[in-house]
Amino acid sequence: MTRRAMAGHLAVLAAVLAVAGPAGAKVFEPTYFALANGLEVVVVENHRAPVVTQMIWYKVGAADEPAGRSGIAHFLEHLMFKGTQTRAPGEFSAIVARNGGRENAFTSQDYTGYFQTVAADRLELVMELEADRMTNLALTDAQIEPERRVVLEERGSRVDSDPRSILSEQVQAAAWLNHPYRLPVIGWRHEIEAIGRAVIVDFYRTWYAPNNAVLVVAGDVEPVRLRALAEKYYGPIPARPVPPRVRPAEPPQLAPRVVTLSDARVSQPSWSRRWLAPSHRAGERGHAYPLELLAKVFGGGATSRLYRALVVEQEVAVSTGAWYDGDAWDLGSFGLWVAPRPGVPLDRAVAALETEVTKLLAEGVRAEEVERARQRLVDGAVFARDDLSTAARVLGKALVTGRSVGDVEAWPERIAAVTAEQVTAAARAILKPATSTTGVLLPAAADGQAGRGPAAPPVRPEPVR
Repeated sequence: MTRRAMAGHLAVLAAVLAVAGPAGAKVFEPTYFALANGLEVVVVENHRAPVVTQMIWYKVGAADEPAGRSGIAHFLEHLMFKGTQTRAPGEFSAIVARNGGRENAFTSQDYTGYFQTVAADRLELVMELEADRMTNLALTDAQIEPERRVVLEERGSRVDSDPRSILSEQVQAAAWLNHPYRLPVIGWRHEIEAIGRAVIVDFYRTWYAPNNAVLVVAGDVEPVRLRALAEKYYGPIPARPVPPRVRPAEPPQLAPRVVTLSDARVSQPSWSRRWLAPSHRAGERGHAYPLELLAKVFGGGATSRLYRALVVEQEVAVSTGAWYDGDAWDLGSFGLWVAPRPGVPLDRAVAALETEVTKLLAEGVRAEEVERARQRLVDGAVFARDDLSTAARVLGKALVTGRSVGDVEAWPERIAAVTAEQVTAAARAILKPATSTTGVLLPAAADGQAGRGPAAPPVRPEPVR
C-alpha cells in the first residue's frame, strides 16, 4: 500500500521556523534528553487539545543504500507495516485506526520516518507499537513479494506515468556526478525487482537501532511523563554498532548539463534549472541562511522579483519561482523555474528569466527586499506552532540531518542577522553555469502544437511516502 503523508511536506522548514518572530525569541521551546541506549528524545508541549503526535526518525535514507540496491530504504518503510514477532501483518495500522488515530511514514535521501497522531491517552499504546517494530520486525518472502508489487505500482503511478516526474528523476541523475543523491528515493525499477529478503533484513538490522534514531513527541504531554514512557518502551532496546555514513564525495563540476524531455502527455512546456549549493551542514555553510532569503526575494511568491517581472510586467509566464533545499546531510540545491503563458515561446520566457538573473548578479539585492522577505516568512507561518506535526517534523528533520535543537531555536536571530550584502554574495557564489543542470519539458503532440492548459512547477525531490 502507498504511504502518503499528511498535507504539507518537510520542505516547509524555513517558513515554519520564522514564526518565532524577532531576534532572541524561541521557536518551539522543546525539552531534549537522551536515553542510556542512545535514543534522542524531544518533547514539545502543546496543551490546547488532548492530542499527541509521535514521530520516530531513523538516520538512514536512500543515499545510504548499498550500490546497485536502490529503493531498499523505501521498500523497508512499506514492510515495517507487515508485522513483528508479536503482531500480525497489518495489525499495527488496524490498532491505530481502531483507537481513532492516523499514521503514516516517509523516506528521503537522508532519513526515514514513521508517525502516529492519536488522543493523548493513547500515547502509551502507540509507543509500545513503535518500539516493538524497531527491533522485532518479522519478514518472510510471502510478505515481501506482494509488497514489491505495490512498490513497483507506486513507481509506475508516481514516476513512470508522469512526464514531470520522469524529467525530475533524469535531472536529479544528471545534477550529481558521483554522489548517491543522483539515485531516486523510490529506486530504479530493475533494482527494486532484484532486491532480496536477505538484503532488506540486513539493512534493517544495520540501521534500525535506538542509537541511530530520534523520537519526537508533540502535544498534550509533559516531559516527565514522556520520559517515563520512553524509558519503559524504548529504554530496554539495546544499542547496536551503527556504521558511519560514508558517502562518495562530489567531484568539481566543470560543465553545465541540459536534460530535455518531449512527451505527448505534456500540454504546456516548462523549464527549470538547479545548482549544487551549500546546506546547513555541508559546503560553505555561511551561505545557507542567506540562500533561504534569496529564494524568497527572487522567486518566493507574488511579490518576488521573478513573478513581478515575468508574470505581471512582461506577461510572458503563467508561473515562475525559486526554491532552496538546505536541509540535506550533504550538499543541497538551489533552483529556478518558469512556465510560459500559452502562445509565448518557451525560449522567450527563459530569456526573460535569465535577464533577471543577470540583473541579480550585477546589482545584488536591496536591504528593503531582504526585510520584506523576512517579514513574509513570519506572516506565512504565524500559526505553525499550533500544528503538532509541524513541530515534530521540523525538530526531527533537524536532528537527523546534523543540526541540533539549539540550531532550531536560534533560527530567528540567525536569519535576522543576514544582510543584503550576504544574500548577494551567496547568489554570486552559487549561481554559476558550471554547477547547473537544466531541465526542459516539451510537448510532443502529433500536430506539433503545444496544448493550452496551465503548466505546473517542476517536481522537486521530496520524501517518498
